[in-house]
Amino acid sequence: MSHSVRRTGPSPDGAMTQALAGIRVVDFGQYIAGPLTAMLLADQGAEVVHVDPPGGPVWKTPANDTWYRGKQRRLLDLHDPTDLETGRRLVATADVLVENFRPGVMGRLGLGAESSLNSNPRLIYCSLPGFAADDPRAGLQAWEGVIAAATDTYRPSTAASQPVFTPVPLASHFAALVASVSVAMALIARERDGRGQRIEVPLFDAMFAAIGAHGLFVDGQPGGGRPDDYWTGLFQCADQRWIQVSAATPRFRRQLAAALGLAEWEAGGFFDVDRLGSDPRLRAELEVRQKDLFATRTAQEWEDFGGRIGVPIIKCRATSEWIETPHARAAGIVREDGHNVQPGPPVRMYDSDSISLSGDIGTNLTDPHSKAAALAGVRVLDLTQVLAGPTAGRTLAEFGADVIKINNPNEEGAGIYFSRHRYHTDVNRGKRSMLLDLKQPDGRAILSELIQRSDVILQNFRPDAAERLGVTYAAVRQQRPDIVYVSISAFGEPGPWTGWPGYEVQAQAASGLRYAGLARPAGQPFAVNDYGTGLSGAFAAALGLFAHARTGRGQQAEAALAYTATLLQSASLQDSHHPSLGWSPLQRLYQASDGWLFVGARPAALSHLITDSSEESLEQLFRSATVDEWVARLTRAGIGAHRLVSIAELMRDAWVTAHGLSITRVHDTGESITTVGPVARLSRTPVQPGRPAVTPGADAADILHDLHREDQVALTPPSPRGRGSGPERATTR
Repeated sequence: MSHSVRRTGPSPDGAMTQALAGIRVVDFGQYIAGPLTAMLLADQGAEVVHVDPPGGPVWKTPANDTWYRGKQRRLLDLHDPTDLETGRRLVATADVLVENFRPGVMGRLGLGAESSLNSNPRLIYCSLPGFAADDPRAGLQAWEGVIAAATDTYRPSTAASQPVFTPVPLASHFAALVASVSVAMALIARERDGRGQRIEVPLFDAMFAAIGAHGLFVDGQPGGGRPDDYWTGLFQCADQRWIQVSAATPRFRRQLAAALGLAEWEAGGFFDVDRLGSDPRLRAELEVRQKDLFATRTAQEWEDFGGRIGVPIIKCRATSEWIETPHARAAGIVREDGHNVQPGPPVRMYDSDSISLSGDIGTNLTDPHSKAAALAGVRVLDLTQVLAGPTAGRTLAEFGADVIKINNPNEEGAGIYFSRHRYHTDVNRGKRSMLLDLKQPDGRAILSELIQRSDVILQNFRPDAAERLGVTYAAVRQQRPDIVYVSISAFGEPGPWTGWPGYEVQAQAASGLRYAGLARPAGQPFAVNDYGTGLSGAFAAALGLFAHARTGRGQQAEAALAYTATLLQSASLQDSHHPSLGWSPLQRLYQASDGWLFVGARPAALSHLITDSSEESLEQLFRSATVDEWVARLTRAGIGAHRLVSIAELMRDAWVTAHGLSITRVHDTGESITTVGPVARLSRTPVQPGRPAVTPGADAADILHDLHREDQVALTPPSPRGRGSGPERATTR
């Protein structure tokens, strides 16, 4: 099959490729989740037909220019027999169907999953309802805010009981990211046996992918809290603008101290995490010194300084400022489409000119009628650290890949990362673990053998570090010419920030997410850039594996925190409005007599309750009864409403645990640990949570046995099992 090429950005090895060229998608979606899923597929070359009702999109928004890009558009009245037949013909010739109606709607129209798969057994039928078909809330009007209220997205502020509203539609975006990964995985499975399947990614379920480590509990107690980090925070500068500083690792603190001449600070213990943790007086004095220090320059001067010395320091911008930065433009993170600014593709794919030397991927999938995993037999080498990269590896493991996680036993700040809590326990379940010192000849030799046996490599080193360690794409291709090589970075390339280190918080600061819905920078409720970029990295790997299955060629791919941060704002890239409690009087948080709820309604729906639908009148109305009374009354009237649910309550919920969104298991430390589970539901190749995360290095003997190197187990010493005390490593390349 020939592949068309769309040149959207430079690459070391050629133009971006279209891994889904020739795949036909019919998109019945409305609002965000469905159209965005289909857009992500269209960005990778799929031929998408979007179907609207006769009046056009249900939501009239400039963002439709983004979500409908690269698609053909049809107006069909699916209640009309002639138009319905046209819709059925589209489905009969499609590879993928995308819809995001409430459960049962497509079935009543005659386009449900069962009938569509009967007429087209190769079809991949992807549904993105607000709540799952078997969720007791399946019939609820699942507006974005309703889902957010149900998943602790609007968590209370520290100053008062009023919730903190974010206008970023996280549920729809995470559902689209999970759905795009799932569709690519289903295409891989279909490439082997020719059979389609049904996928369901409810928006409520998808939020667990964003919650991540916030849902971690150890022996019933919250375990996902961030360790004290005295050199990471927001600081106000000479021009009254804010910067986000992350000098968490000893290396970053040393670089900062050397560049600023802070030897006296070092001698006084202001860079010593242990001393700061045990000495409140020292911490208080550090806060004063930091405030005075960062007030000596403007925010832009500090950002430029951080870039020069390689320390994560980023100016907090509004989104409208971010889209005009030279880096966002040069790296294709935003792009002009006529009068509109849009996010660029969150995943970049570049074809290799090498031919497969190793045969088909996943060769142990022998029964085409089994419920074997989509990536059964696929081998992944995970060289990434902290959160975004390991999330990509965990996602591939959920779909059946054998993922080997490599860590450096001598890494600075490894204590926290290696500890059984926070990130490691969350993102390394389902993997085998090994410690390798890549600065030593024996470590590099073992890595070389692992590369030769792998189908996918994930890495998030900085460019100079990848070069030193011999794990650049060019170096890896010499050992495995058909490799699918996925890089994850903070800011992407090309551009002036390429290679700059950065964490989740730097991507939020740069892109405007720390200001979203707020007058002063604070940020989103979860690590949305890290987890979203992890899903994008898994999508990139799946696209590469699908292209490999069809062509035998390797692929180079990239994802970045800044790409994800911009995609998450696809609904309002140039909107500087700061709503405090919702998008409008009929889509916002309200205080009842005993707490808060979110109400989502169309104007006519509330007419029997109140004639004046102003915010003031509605505020007075909702204070007249309890949250539970209002939720019951509103839902009976067909209005979307939900009380605010806490993370602790959510992770213990009976329906949530029964459906594997919250899983509690005994780990190798002997503790009972609760983590989030996998989100996607695939009818024929179901995902699995995999075994609990093990102590790093625990699988060295097993992995070396695979390599016939049993005599070298001593090269991979066990890591500490206790709680770490060092800082976490930045998510960089």
